[in-house]
Amino acid sequence: MGIDRFTAQIIRSSLFYASEEMGIALRNSAYSPNIKERMDHSAAILDAEGRLLAQAEHIPVHLGSLPWGLRNTIEYLRREGIEPEERSMIVVNNPYIAGTHLNDITVIRPIYHGGRLVAFAANKAHHSDIGGKVPGSISTDARTIFEEGLILDPVFLMRGDEFQRDVISVIASNSRSPYQRHGDIKAQAAANFTGERRVLEIIEKYGLDAFTEAAEESFEYAEELVRRRLQEIPEGIYSAEDYLELPDGRDAVIRVKIRVGDGVRVDYGGTDAQVQMPLNAVLGVTIAGVHFVFKSILGEDVPLNHGAFRLFEVDAPRGSILNPEFPAPVAGGNVETSQRNADVLFLAMSRALPGRIPAAAGGSMNNVMMGGVDGGRTWAFYETIGVGTGGRPGMDGVDGVHSNMTNTMNTPIEEIERSMPIIMLRYELRKNSPGAGQYRGGAGIIRSYMVASGRATVTVLAERERHAPWGLEGGMEGARTSVIVKKGRRRFPAGTKVTLELDSGDYVEIRTAGGGGYGDPGRRDPALVRSDLENGIITESYARRYYPSLRR
Repeated sequence: MGIDRFTAQIIRSSLFYASEEMGIALRNSAYSPNIKERMDHSAAILDAEGRLLAQAEHIPVHLGSLPWGLRNTIEYLRREGIEPEERSMIVVNNPYIAGTHLNDITVIRPIYHGGRLVAFAANKAHHSDIGGKVPGSISTDARTIFEEGLILDPVFLMRGDEFQRDVISVIASNSRSPYQRHGDIKAQAAANFTGERRVLEIIEKYGLDAFTEAAEESFEYAEELVRRRLQEIPEGIYSAEDYLELPDGRDAVIRVKIRVGDGVRVDYGGTDAQVQMPLNAVLGVTIAGVHFVFKSILGEDVPLNHGAFRLFEVDAPRGSILNPEFPAPVAGGNVETSQRNADVLFLAMSRALPGRIPAAAGGSMNNVMMGGVDGGRTWAFYETIGVGTGGRPGMDGVDGVHSNMTNTMNTPIEEIERSMPIIMLRYELRKNSPGAGQYRGGAGIIRSYMVASGRATVTVLAERERHAPWGLEGGMEGARTSVIVKKGRRRFPAGTKVTLELDSGDYVEIRTAGGGGYGDPGRRDPALVRSDLENGIITESYARRYYPSLRR
């Protein structure tokens, strides 16, 4: 007798909330501001084959790559003759196995019931420093992955529910903030214990057979729902290209052709070859972008599990910036190339679904890495900064939020100034940054960091300095990203890919991109223009330039 649909739905929902609870446990027990405040982490539950059962609503670039990374990890363990033991945890951060980049450490808990492997609890968290040539571990000029920090192939973090102290010591001692590494790794373990406990409770209540049947039913339901939604998209091939801005002034091209029919085939043929700088994105990141974009298009009611993506095929040429070969550097590919991948996919699909796709968001995570020595102790800081999202059919873009492949919060100023030698000078929405349109883009952000004492090494890795976020249906481009540095008595533009040595009193200011506009600006409601003026989103001169209603 098969499981009834009501029980299957209860099990599916219970797994989803278990993954959410994993994220809460991780956040609440973490030490670093990047995890406990910004929530730069993700959690998921997968079956014994590494197929996604449920994931929390965390970070798309993490979650899309977790199943890919877990399957690679299982294959690695099998190849090396290592059993995923009961009461163990495995840790890995090698991007060519786990996906994303070295800062994202993945911790995996094999879940056993009655001596049988039944599932995995897994989470990924961005550690603010994992070694490498610059504080924060994400440089602008690494030529190989060996310059980006500590590389861990899959190894036991726990055995017999006891931490392997030598492994934790290796991770911590390779970081400029070892105390945080100790705490964050243990927080990841706590998250997996939470996931294991909830999975076993479900199995004890409903039985292992029901658990397994519910998983298969959930996969089939998600696949069928995706199939139906794809039928609403006209069959055809939809193409687009967009550009990554290399530090030497050249552009790297990302090209895509999306064939929509019974399924979806995403072909990146013609995309530029990998580069000797950290803008390559491992295949797991590229796949994550495809999953995110189509999940956004197909609807929030599509369950995020293995079945939802069985109809998708991704072909990224080996040795390209979207599928590099080891040991190409990849630290920025996870954070910046992932965003451009999402942009180019949305642009292609705007040709399939006019009137349903928003204009481009700010298109960068605007990574800021800082660190140095203060009071005899090393410190490191990492965060990303929000942007404006694109205007969309019927609605303006959103001001000052993280978009697309990231879903983190900001770091509260109080936390920054309490725990690091940094003073925040400005944190505000950026005037005149939205792309004009019938529905304007969202405003970007201005965020300014001053070194309070000593000397700090500051790295900025951002995008959209030369190529502005595009508008749609007659909407205008959003403002481009800019970086301003004050060093001594000089104040100058520094570019969006730069490492600087700053002294006490020096500062760096990031001005993030606005979202593109949607629709003809001449059709914008004058009341909305006046509201933007009153709220300081735009100035009089900007309004008169783009909105004819104010010139009458």
